[in-house]
Amino acid sequence: MIKGLIVRSTGSWYDVKLADNTQVQCRMIGKFRLEGKKLTNPVAVGDYVYVEREAGQDTAVIKEIIDRKNYVIRQSPRKKHFMHIIASNMDQAMLMVTIRSPKLKQGFIDRFLLMTEPYDIPVYILFNKCDVYNEEDILIYNHLKNIYEDIGYNCLLVSSLEKKGLNDVAEILKSKTTLLSGQSGVGKSSLINALYPGTSLRTKELSDFTGKGQHTTTFAEMFEVDQGTRIIDTPGIKTLSYNHLEVEDVAHNFKEFFDASSGCKFDNCQHRNEPKCAVKHKIETGEISILRYQNYLQIIEEIEDQNYWELNTEY
Repeated sequence: MIKGLIVRSTGSWYDVKLADNTQVQCRMIGKFRLEGKKLTNPVAVGDYVYVEREAGQDTAVIKEIIDRKNYVIRQSPRKKHFMHIIASNMDQAMLMVTIRSPKLKQGFIDRFLLMTEPYDIPVYILFNKCDVYNEEDILIYNHLKNIYEDIGYNCLLVSSLEKKGLNDVAEILKSKTTLLSGQSGVGKSSLINALYPGTSLRTKELSDFTGKGQHTTTFAEMFEVDQGTRIIDTPGIKTLSYNHLEVEDVAHNFKEFFDASSGCKFDNCQHRNEPKCAVKHKIETGEISILRYQNYLQIIEEIEDQNYWELNTEY
């Protein structure tokens, strides 16, 4: 068998890069599971695998997935009882957002961090399109920068169009494997094209009718833009949901909540209506962001609603 790295997923076929830098199209035979979870994609871009060439064909079969050091997983947008692996074996992640065009959904930031935090994956938050920000937008950026940098996530103000901040981004990407993600229309492909013109990724204008981004990346793909520098570009994400988490998982992975929870009266405090809750006390004093707390409440309510639906629905 031959060892390779999955660099592109097209749903049923995978492009695997071999040690000699050649690529072979591979398919899968048999079922692969992740800790008992149902998966729409058993392997993902970033996975190292063993493949075996098919006799008389230019294709190969994936026979084994090598243990992952980490992965980012979400609820499948099409099959709500299944999980979808976005990518694996990354050194860091970059979440791209923009305050306008399309309008910022701050809750999406916290939902994304809920995917990366379980594996302590470093995350940089890029606020793109700063060339169109007005004074109010800059105030919003500074406020969010204070929130996220206080809890350990670096924020950068960038413009792919004017190439502002791109030197800093290139330095962060250097010699790392980075997951680049964000909602549709925030400019991920434009950023990669501005940094590395040779990649020539497809881009589209924001839809004038809906104000929402149009999908330009159909499948996840890894680009080796320089020696040892790899970027995993992912399809634009509209929403993030979690059918694999419990309320305790969410509380544990809002890092400032977890740090403060040692001061709660109850070990299993969910930081809602319990007495002597250290997290709520820090919210009242301004030490923990009320925005983060509101997003936390919305996420755990969604999880509880989904669990209730599953318990009371016959299949």
